[in-house]
Amino acid sequence: MKHYWKRFKQLPVYQNKWLKISLAVLLLCIFFFFITLSNVYTETYNIERFNEAKETIRSPLSIENKKETERERREAIQAVEDRYEISSEITQERAGYVNELFEAIDKLEEEEKASKASDKEDPPAATDTEKAQKLQQIISPKLSEALDREELVALINASSEKRSLAKELLTTSIYEVMNDGVTTETVENAVKSVNEKLEYSSLSDDMKEVLYILSDFAIVENSFYDAEKTVEAQKHASNNVEPVMIRAGEIIVTEGQTITNEIYEQLKLVGLLNDDRNVYPLIGLILLIFLIGGIIAYEMHIHSKKRELDVRKIASIILISVLMVSLMKVASVFTDSVNQLFFLVPAATGAMLLKILLDERLALAMSILYSILASLIFNAEIPGSLNMEAGVYLLFSQLAGIIFLASLKDRIAILKAGIGITLVHILTVLLFLFLSFEKYAIADIFTFSGYGIVAAFLSSVLTIGLLPFFETGLGILSDTKLLTLSNPNHPLLRKILIEAPGTYHHSVMVANLSETACEAAGANGLLARVAAYYHDLGKTEQPHYFIENQMGITNPHDMLQPKQSAEIIINHPYAGAHLLRKHRLPKEIVDIAEQHHGKSLLQFFYHKAKEQNKQVKESDYRYPGPLPQTKEAAIVCVCDSVEAAVRSLKEPTNEKIEDIVTSIIHHKLMDGQLNDAPLTFKELEKIRKAICETLNGIFHSRIQYPTDQEVKEAN
Repeated sequence: MKHYWKRFKQLPVYQNKWLKISLAVLLLCIFFFFITLSNVYTETYNIERFNEAKETIRSPLSIENKKETERERREAIQAVEDRYEISSEITQERAGYVNELFEAIDKLEEEEKASKASDKEDPPAATDTEKAQKLQQIISPKLSEALDREELVALINASSEKRSLAKELLTTSIYEVMNDGVTTETVENAVKSVNEKLEYSSLSDDMKEVLYILSDFAIVENSFYDAEKTVEAQKHASNNVEPVMIRAGEIIVTEGQTITNEIYEQLKLVGLLNDDRNVYPLIGLILLIFLIGGIIAYEMHIHSKKRELDVRKIASIILISVLMVSLMKVASVFTDSVNQLFFLVPAATGAMLLKILLDERLALAMSILYSILASLIFNAEIPGSLNMEAGVYLLFSQLAGIIFLASLKDRIAILKAGIGITLVHILTVLLFLFLSFEKYAIADIFTFSGYGIVAAFLSSVLTIGLLPFFETGLGILSDTKLLTLSNPNHPLLRKILIEAPGTYHHSVMVANLSETACEAAGANGLLARVAAYYHDLGKTEQPHYFIENQMGITNPHDMLQPKQSAEIIINHPYAGAHLLRKHRLPKEIVDIAEQHHGKSLLQFFYHKAKEQNKQVKESDYRYPGPLPQTKEAAIVCVCDSVEAAVRSLKEPTNEKIEDIVTSIIHHKLMDGQLNDAPLTFKELEKIRKAICETLNGIFHSRIQYPTDQEVKEAN
């Protein structure tokens, strides 16, 4: 198995960063495409008119039914009545004829009375015919033509009161009728209407007959068709017609219903009978997946700049993405307008796993992308629509998981984060309910809030349950794993403490220095600390051959040849790495233990051997390597040498500490021990300053209290 793993590591896909990223993104894009295909792809049907529908069919999109809209507009236009312009001048003119007639009669009577009053002898009375003739001479010709002498005589012979009543009744009726407008078609009805009013008056029959003739004369057409106003009214009616829309998700035909011409045309309109329309949603989906894939590739690239992006981490991104999107898809199958099951999706699981296993930035980016996919997945398979409630809810859920998982000291922190996620879930559910125009019952609030609580609990439980799979199965070293390994009760740490207590104290000091230096250089401080605890595990095989464990005993190297001593010392990194592999500790910790001396020279034993034999080979007194390959390994290498050197100082001062730290870093650079580590000179300077500050804090000057003897002498 190891042989095949080594061969796999030599393949271009393992070694080339962009090739690894491209293949991973391609796999994810293919998965996203097929998992969301049903949410944008419109199924077409082979349906004939007047057959029964085999299933209920809904519209996949919102579209205007233009034919139906045009039909309603035509009906609205046809319903508009013609607009007419009523001429008030004609009304006044016709009523004026009536007034003129009665005023002329009144004037004749006044003249006759005046004539009688002025003459001493009564003149002969004028006959009715003479009166009628005279009246015809003074009234308008049109009135003369309309009324003959008998009718005029009837008016002349009527009393003043009767004529006044007749005049008032007739003119009022004429105004009422003509003010409403009289068209050519309604003249007869208008005359009839006036005559009916006259018929029920108290006037004599002779007077009524005359008035009938006058109404027939006076009432004429005064309302004329206005084409401009009619067209304007028709336009207004047409514009008020709302477009007839077929809404996305609207039922076009139910199962068993007959496919009428109207239904058939609607199915054709929304593209359910046309395969060509299905191409466009697919193009849109491809564009969306392309954008998502580009963002994932960019975030992987950014992560690789900060930490190594190996196949295991890429595999974890793929697996987490597949898991989260699959959970959403399963929940969407059972989601409808009543059961909003997206509230149950444990979306925070993916965000927390990515933060623990990789980093926070990548977790944030992937959370946003998962939310975009969720808004598409929960669209009830209605192409062209997005469920923004689902997208916003799942985004807040994932952001809550990232935020509340700020300090990861143990796995209990994940459960504590679940409490914060619960609160965010409930607030988001209430947000949707209160923003909605619909009124929800108290039961709905408790139901959806309960979904949110369950989702938060599932998120915490799934995160805790899946972490060991990624940590052990894929060999990913997470902060939780490192925190577990830093426990002093770990069997290997207890082995160092019991069998090599001096080495244990040395390891703790190196761990403190390494963590501080890593944080200054932008490396993983927690990894360096934990690796430093185990870096000298190999010394437990022969602890007394190392000076920190030689308390009160003779140095055994005094009885050995330099070559033998060198072999014992040189063996300890590799013996420690062997023990670490045997106990299945993470590869990163094993590598640091194996690389923390690089190919450095055991100067003491080399010079001692050279004093005995000038021909001694320097390579026999050098560690075989490999050189430190990571920032963390290089920093542990430096801190290991610095701690041992500073510990040997009798009176450590700030100046001495800075000199020795600078000297050790310079020596390792000149000796080529840091050649393979990705450290810059700027980072080395930050490391030097951090180590000096930490050591100065440890070995700060203390007040020299006088001894008892000095106190007695002073007294």
